[in-house]
Amino acid sequence: MAAPDHGSGSRRFGVAPGALPLVGHAWELLRDPLAFAARLPSYGDLVEVRLGPARAYVPCHPELLSRVLRDGRTFDKGGPFYDRARGVLGGGVGTCRDAEHRRQRRLLQPAFSAAHLERYSAVMAAQFTALSEGWRDGQVIDAYPVLYEAAMRTVLGSLFATRAGTAAVETVHRSVETILDHLFRRMFLPGPLQRVPTAANRRFDAELDALNRSVAAVIADYRRAGEDHGDLLSTMLATRRQDDGGLSDTEIAEQVLTMLVAGGDPVASTLSWALWLLAGHPAAAERIRRESETVLGGQPVRGTDAERLGYTGRVVTETLRLYPPGWLFTRVTSAPVELAGRTLPAGATVLFMAPVLHRQAALYPEPRRFDPDRWLPERAAGLPHGAFAAFGGGARQCLGNAYATIEAVLALSIILGRWKVRCAAGTDARPAAMATNLRPRRLLLRLTRVPAAEPPTPSPPGRTT
Repeated sequence: MAAPDHGSGSRRFGVAPGALPLVGHAWELLRDPLAFAARLPSYGDLVEVRLGPARAYVPCHPELLSRVLRDGRTFDKGGPFYDRARGVLGGGVGTCRDAEHRRQRRLLQPAFSAAHLERYSAVMAAQFTALSEGWRDGQVIDAYPVLYEAAMRTVLGSLFATRAGTAAVETVHRSVETILDHLFRRMFLPGPLQRVPTAANRRFDAELDALNRSVAAVIADYRRAGEDHGDLLSTMLATRRQDDGGLSDTEIAEQVLTMLVAGGDPVASTLSWALWLLAGHPAAAERIRRESETVLGGQPVRGTDAERLGYTGRVVTETLRLYPPGWLFTRVTSAPVELAGRTLPAGATVLFMAPVLHRQAALYPEPRRFDPDRWLPERAAGLPHGAFAAFGGGARQCLGNAYATIEAVLALSIILGRWKVRCAAGTDARPAAMATNLRPRRLLLRLTRVPAAEPPTPSPPGRTT
């Protein structure tokens, strides 16, 4: 018997036209994901699409998406992306099934407490300060690779505070990038083709083996030391002392891999898109610069400053609306369920695509316009649940959302406090669809140093101000 529709039976069901033989809508989806997503709501509130020969269903109404995200038992993590990801990363908190998620999230939650986030933010500030201080006036940077390197150094420093820079951690760093490059391609390959001993597959397998061995070596090193370093790995190791059972070494390794994947690519993509948007909106960039000067008063940025940098935070949120890094995820129904008046059988694939909601004029007036102040509390208060889903929602909302947001806010404040950015020749800002993000295909930024603020002029002797 199908689960009830909870009042959404009046929603429209539709079928997306234009499916091609064999590939369905996959080619259109990958070629121009944002344009494809923007068209779907015109066909219905729940829209059937084709991924190859298989049907999938896309919620295009916030009420329906909210229901899917809140009911993790019925709409469980599964489908091509998660099946492939579990085969590579294991069953960490980001990829595990619903039955295991609650336990893992409870054990990991302390690692993202306010006190721990303050420690991690010091790593974030140090990395992006060193990055921006190393640039030269007039230099052109290829933004995504540069920002990805800084984001990976940040997550490595947060995970392994006292081992960052060691040979094992450097192997982890190198291997993750290779694995991510191949993971997205494997999503769309049949299982047998993944086992063909091509050069790419052999390299993938070798890097995955090196990654697993290096992570295991770092975990063993931490266990021998028996110290709390105040980092993510120490917090995960501490769960073993809990009476109800903590994370095993295998589970800890899976969480480490999940955090490495989630902590590098998405942050680098968000910062790349933010800088691209700000290059085209110099008044917004100048507003970030002025806010930084006012809030920080010339002092080095700290983690607690992120909450005070309100406009910079709104720029990050607006960037996430326009270009959410987590652009496509899948859920699989665990039982028959009625959605928008349509009965989906057990095992049906539901596509969760945040851009479908984020670019609807009914939810966001002038949805293609970059408007950070649409996130002022008085303007955003009326948004329904499910309208903003850059970090997912419900019990499966991204555990590291606060970490990622703080990092992006601090990075923008640091970079724009020192540099003006504009796009250089050769930039191609069309979105490239990857496994864990949407990134600009090539974002070349020319840097112009911001003149140092002059110190206040001292008052003449005997004169008061």
